[in-house]
Amino acid sequence: MTHSLVPLAAGVFAWLAESPSLSATNSGVVIAEDGVTVIDAGAAPSCATSLAAAVAELTPTPVRRLVLTGSHIDLVGGASAFPMAGIFGSGQTSDHLDQPANPEVWKRMHPSLASEYDELPARPVSHVVAEAAHLCPASIAVPARGPQFENLVVQVPAANVVFTGSVASFGSVPLGFEADFATWSTQLETIAGYGELFVPAHGPIGGVEELDELRQYLDACVRAAGDLSNLASGPWMSWQNQQFHEINVERAHMLAQGDPSPPPSMLRLLGLG
Repeated sequence: MTHSLVPLAAGVFAWLAESPSLSATNSGVVIAEDGVTVIDAGAAPSCATSLAAAVAELTPTPVRRLVLTGSHIDLVGGASAFPMAGIFGSGQTSDHLDQPANPEVWKRMHPSLASEYDELPARPVSHVVAEAAHLCPASIAVPARGPQFENLVVQVPAANVVFTGSVASFGSVPLGFEADFATWSTQLETIAGYGELFVPAHGPIGGVEELDELRQYLDACVRAAGDLSNLASGPWMSWQNQQFHEINVERAHMLAQGDPSPPPSMLRLLGLG
């Protein structure tokens, strides 16, 4: 998985996957006098090792903070590559990372990384972020509702950059099996006011237009009322990971009916149903 470190502003970089996929996620890097902040760790140690090496070539300043924007394995799997960093995450992410691992599920979702999941070193959250908080003078971690009930985004106000992590995917259908789609859509409207450049977990850097397209997709999932054939046409029909449409439409309808359980289509994807 090839990535490149792309400068966005002084001391602010995006670690971008050259061929984005579910297993090849983006990360962020913010360099401050007191240390480096990394946003998201990739899906496995091998994914993060090259990022750690690139940061070390860029600056002698150590990585002091690793922010996890969610608890899914594509964001947290490489955390062991930053052994000296404090781990910042939501309360939900902390709870999930304290639970027993399920490597068979990870292997099914990320088969190219399966060999790394048998003995994946755990990095629990050390700092729970329950409200907006400065990570350093340049960056702010902000709680957000996205594909999970508790996600985080990271603002760099002076650079007008926002690392949305899992809260946004551009050119890729998000996986919302835990999401409240209506609330997520409203959250994106708020996030649009946080900056001008948005670095998602999946896909290329975008702007307000890309956030709006994602919001329209989430709204379309709700309006489909549980019937995939009712999903309105839009740019999402050419996005990656088309198999997630069924999961998202089913989840949106189940939640509207008061059923918060995992969609059967998601369980089938994981080989559990």
